[in-house]
Order: sequence, then structure tokens, then C-alpha cells
Amino acid sequence: MSESLPARAQYRPALTAALDAALAFLHGLPTRPAGVVDSGEVPAPPEGIGAEAALEHFRRHYEPRLSGSAGPRYFGFVTGGATPAALAGDWLASAYDQNVSNTIGSAAAALEQATTSAYARLFGLGEEFAGYFVSGATQSNTVALATARQWLYAQRGHDVAEQGLAGAPRLRVLGGAPHSSILKAAAILGIGRRHVEVLRCLPGRTAVDPDALAERLADGGERPTLVVASAGEVNTGDFDDIAALAALCRRHDAWLHVDGAFGLFAALDAAQAGRLAGLALADSVTVDLHKWLNVPYDSALVYTRHPSLQRQVFRASAAYLGDTPDPLHYTPENSRRFRALPAWFALAAYGRKGIGEVVRRNCALARRLGEGLAALPAIEVLDEVRLNIVCFALREGDAAARDRFLERLLADGRAFMTPTVYTGRPAVRAAIANWSTTEADIDLTLQAVRAALAAA
Repeated sequence: MSESLPARAQYRPALTAALDAALAFLHGLPTRPAGVVDSGEVPAPPEGIGAEAALEHFRRHYEPRLSGSAGPRYFGFVTGGATPAALAGDWLASAYDQNVSNTIGSAAAALEQATTSAYARLFGLGEEFAGYFVSGATQSNTVALATARQWLYAQRGHDVAEQGLAGAPRLRVLGGAPHSSILKAAAILGIGRRHVEVLRCLPGRTAVDPDALAERLADGGERPTLVVASAGEVNTGDFDDIAALAALCRRHDAWLHVDGAFGLFAALDAAQAGRLAGLALADSVTVDLHKWLNVPYDSALVYTRHPSLQRQVFRASAAYLGDTPDPLHYTPENSRRFRALPAWFALAAYGRKGIGEVVRRNCALARRLGEGLAALPAIEVLDEVRLNIVCFALREGDAAARDRFLERLLADGRAFMTPTVYTGRPAVRAAIANWSTTEADIDLTLQAVRAALAAA
């Protein structure tokens, strides 16, 4: 073998060095800056210097510029970390390097199906739901909306997967506070962002008013309609009344999709599970595992009670593929990695009880953070802390003042949060979804907030 190419004997030194680097990074997360102020240019990689030298080069030049997003005080977006068991599963997924596109010659696809079924039971979904792994909310919502589109047009005698959208009636999407990935999916699928209608929400809430949905469904005539329910709205963690929306959808022949990116894990907390009443009545459900399950990116699940329609949309026709029940026929990807393995390890290692404990603890910590912020004269907490998200604003100042506050918080490094707009007001949101976050982290975060306010 050429000296420029690897030999199998090089696995051990390369992986041993990578293990040491990974452990140094992981053990340093509690003190690593949650976010990094970095606007420098990233140079091209060196060429041909060998695996160990490449790792050393990376650690010296690039690793210091990485955030502590896997750490306990990264509260931007909705970001989990990686539990030890999930990380082990992810490393093994790379080592095994299985292409989970088909069922021939490997048990990887069978393990994936066993894993999706196990999580369906965890979330309270029945055996009629089929689940598949995808990369995240955009992909899962796109799969769900594409399947919904197929069903809605099939009711009108039109096979959109075969015939396209030409001549088909315009489809509409209704919701109270749909996530941005719903709009992206609508753009991808030819539904159009303009045909995603945002309905009136309940007073002081980000949950849709069921009466507003009833009114809109009643005046829609024969127009095919897809209703999106939020199970954990991204700004406040609010939940739509899924059971009420399901009853309306059944009455009007509409499809009900539940976007449960992180909120589906409320099912594992007895104090929160009631928010998901009616979930099993949905036509499709999505959830991100790289959020509250704390498996590495990227990992999400899409469930539907209409897998045959899902297959009509995503099947790949080629002689060498055959007419099989392979996973490649149910998602946009043909080839994809063994995403199920980290999720399998997480459930096997920690079980419902352990995963539920992370959910309960994070919700309690969010309440602690909300109480601490509410005690600051310069801060106004804008909504009830229902789940794991705290939404707040500066009492004085506009969006520019909010952004300067976040810049100071970023420079401080002890905590990371992201901006939003809530009921037209510039705001900040902190989402707690990391398994390792503690009360001490919340106290450090409050110290950082006070320092950022004082520096104004």
C-alpha cells in the first residue's frame, strides 16, 4: 500500500488520539465559553500530513473557535448535548458505517424499525404509526407535509406524486404558531409560504384558538387543508389543544400534523404528559432526538399512520433496488448513516425513567431561571414557564438594545441565548435541554445576565 494511503494498523493511533482529544473537550465543557466571539476567516485544510498531525493541526487552529454548544449553559435554539451512551452509539455508528437504505445483508434497518417502534410507545403512539429516521425538523416536517399532500389530493382523485401539481386545487396549511421549518417545507413542496396561514391564538398564549381554526375550516369550502399543531412552541414551549384540533380535522376531512420537535418528550414527565392529550389522533407526528434525548446531531423521527402514501411519495424506482419495504422508499434520502444506533443506546442505557428525569430536571431549572430573571428590575419575563423555555425582554430599549445585551452575554461566555420576537416585542429566549445542566449553571447564568445588564 502506498505510504500516502492509510493502513488498518493506523486505526488505533488515530482513534486513540481522537479519544484523548474528545475527552479533553468533553471534560472542559463546564468551563468552556458557551458561545465564542469569532469572525475570523477559516483557512483551507492542510494536505497529506497524516491523521495524527491533522488532529493536532485541527486542535491548535480550529478547536478553540468552537462553542460549548454541547455544554450545560448553551441555551440557544433548543440544543441538547450528547450523553455518554448516545455518544458511544454515535461513534460505533461511524465505525460500523452501515448504509441504512435497505434490509438486505444487515440487521441495521431492522434495529432502526425496532427503535422507532420503541420510541413510538414511549410517546404514546399506537402500532398504526410507522416511523423513520431523518436529519431534523426540516426534513421530518417535509416528509410529513409531503405525505399529507398525497393524502389530501388522493381524496380528490389526484395522485400528486405521479401527476404533479398542475391542475390540482391549491392546498393550504393552518396553524397558530408554525415553526419556520413548516414554511420551509411548504416552499420545498410547492405549497408556498404564502399559503401557510397563521391563525388567532388564545389570549396571552402561543397556542391556537380552536374557535379560530373552526371558523377557518368552515369557510374553506372544498380546499384541501393541512393543520399544524405545536407540541412545544419554540418561543414559549406552549402546546396546542391537540385533542380539540383532531376533532375539528376529522369533521372537516383535514390532515392533522403535530410538530413535537422537543415537546413530545413531555410524555415522559407525569406532570407534563397531559399536554399531549390527543396525540394518537394525529395523522403525522415529528420529534427531534438531538434536542431533548441528547443524542448527537443529526437525528429526528417522523411518524405517520399512512405509510403506504409516504411510500408513494418517496419510493425510488430502479431495477437494482427492487420493490422492497426498504427504508429508502420512505424518506428523501436513499443512502444514510446508522442514525438509530445512538437513540437505541440512549434508551437501552437510561430507559424511560432516566430520560424522563432529564426532562423533569430541565423543566425545574427553567422555572428557577424564570424566577431569577423576574427578580431583576431590568427584565420582564413575558410568558409563563410551562416547559423548558424562558422568554423574556428588557423593560427598556428596542431590538438594538436587546442585541447589544446578547453581544455582552456572548462575550462574557458563561451562557448563550438567542433573540426572538414575542407578540411584536424584541425578546430573548433561553431553552434548557442539556442533560448536564445543574442549579449551579442557572446561578452562573443569572450572574452573567446581571453583568451584561450592568455593562450597558
